[in-house]
Amino acid sequence: METPILQIDAFTAEAFKGNPAAVCLLDRSRPDEWMQRVAAEMNLSETAFVVPRSIRKDGFDLRWFTPEVEVPLCGHATLASAHALWETGKLAAGEEARFYTQSGWLIARRVGKQIELDFPALPVHEAALPDEVREALGVNPRYVGRDSNERNYLLELESEEAVRGLRPNFESLRRTVAAGIIVTARASAEPYDFVSRFFAPYAGVDEDPVTGSAHCSLAPYWAERLGKSEMAGYQASARGGTVGVRLSGDRVLLSGEAVTVLRGSLLC
Repeated sequence: METPILQIDAFTAEAFKGNPAAVCLLDRSRPDEWMQRVAAEMNLSETAFVVPRSIRKDGFDLRWFTPEVEVPLCGHATLASAHALWETGKLAAGEEARFYTQSGWLIARRVGKQIELDFPALPVHEAALPDEVREALGVNPRYVGRDSNERNYLLELESEEAVRGLRPNFESLRRTVAAGIIVTARASAEPYDFVSRFFAPYAGVDEDPVTGSAHCSLAPYWAERLGKSEMAGYQASARGGTVGVRLSGDRVLLSGEAVTVLRGSLLC
């Protein structure tokens, strides 16, 4: 049996930028072990598995796997999944993409050239940073927080230059912390309000190119400090990518574009 699979660059309008995700369009559920092995084979930060829901035909089940673990929330692979459904005609151009996930219902819709994602906000609270993590990062943050699900640390550094110049010891991070690390600072120039990077060595992803889920914490964090609810973030990885954010109560609307770079079939 052949399974359609696409590789899509998310949060970019240009191929080979943004964050690549593989999207498997399944006609039925597959075992967890099979999905994990496919994700390892793809060797991207995330591979998404999309299955039409049998319950009331209400949207799609969506799961995400890194090369090593399943994750409960992923922005760029959700954006890529919606793009894949519209591009392949499994959803009409004007239809919302509705996904049921470990993080509840997630909605994607087209807004002009952009795809807008409706995600839960994950505010941060002040926290202590383990000394081993501080040493592995080589930074002295001006603020340290944890998100409301305790999955990620958020560190504010003194400048965009400090964020861009960060050179973590990934092997040390892999040994010392089972959490993602968001580093961020105010942007030094327009059109961006803040910049960020994201590290998750524990999950097999040393640095994620563009991380939609991290912006579920970055949006409320910077909204409070900048006094605005609508902002533009730039994730300053080697590939780079732009994420629009709009805080709406306990939800964050993330927006970006996507480009398909590969279409094929899994033969196993």
